[in-house]
Amino acid sequence: MTQTDNHIDYVEFAAENLAAIKTFYSEAFGWVFEDWGPGYASFSGSGLAGGFRGGEAPVPGSTLVILYADDLDAAEARVAAAGGTVIEREDFPGGRRFHFHDPAGNRLAVWTKAEDA
Repeated sequence: MTQTDNHIDYVEFAAENLAAIKTFYSEAFGWVFEDWGPGYASFSGSGLAGGFRGGEAPVPGSTLVILYADDLDAAEARVAAAGGTVIEREDFPGGRRFHFHDPAGNRLAVWTKAEDA
């Protein structure tokens, strides 16, 4: 992966249970994981490189990572089936999205373009 000056390069999440969080993101979004020792796993296949720090509970904050889906309803169903909790849905000019908590408690969102956009 090529790094670009002043662009987001990597995102890191906290997760108390690495095995559970890897299962969730693999099932919900098809991400692939590589373990870097017992307390860290990086992921690929997400559109942006990142990883999970194991043994650490997430802290609620203002940062929101947003994924894109061609089929928002199918993505929401996969998130729920994999153990995520949908907490909010919203329409906005140009699209719609839902917010969810992953099994570790991290808050993320998934969006799609409006059908007429």
